[in-house]
Amino acid sequence: MDLKLIIAGFGGQGVLFLGKVLAYAGLTDGKEVSWLPSYGPEMRGGTANCSVCVSDQPIGSPLVTRPNVFVAMNLPSLDKFIDRTQPGGLVILDSSLINKKADREDVTVLEIPATRLADEQGLHGLANIILLGKLFKETMPCSYESLKKGLEKSIPSRKQHLLAANLKAVELGTGL
Repeated sequence: MDLKLIIAGFGGQGVLFLGKVLAYAGLTDGKEVSWLPSYGPEMRGGTANCSVCVSDQPIGSPLVTRPNVFVAMNLPSLDKFIDRTQPGGLVILDSSLINKKADREDVTVLEIPATRLADEQGLHGLANIILLGKLFKETMPCSYESLKKGLEKSIPSRKQHLLAANLKAVELGTGL
């Protein structure tokens, strides 16, 4: 296991949260992990991305410059990071918000209408977790139980009532 991931989108889409859940899940499974957030001056509406590494080996740097997996939640993020993705890598994008094709033939591109699906299923604001479910299904960086524990750890105590909706969103993503 050597997952080098970039997750990118607008602030407020849960980009950093998605990365944190994945890092906690990997840690719970005994993996080596790193999570490095980066966001613009505006928390909501500005750009946000994070680098996440989950590996069986020690991680040399938390900064991912050439991801083998890239999750894009908006068009500016796709444009910024698509060319950095390693040949043979995986790109997962929210096709509800990205209206163009990823222009690479040497990567696997999965288009998931996550924002639309979240809204249709009454899971407003959980497009990121639907994408997490798809990411989990495609890469299996941890056990499902550890993924659940990563969600439990990442959701603040005052919002623990949202755990069931988050788990529903994960299930929706894994079923795609």
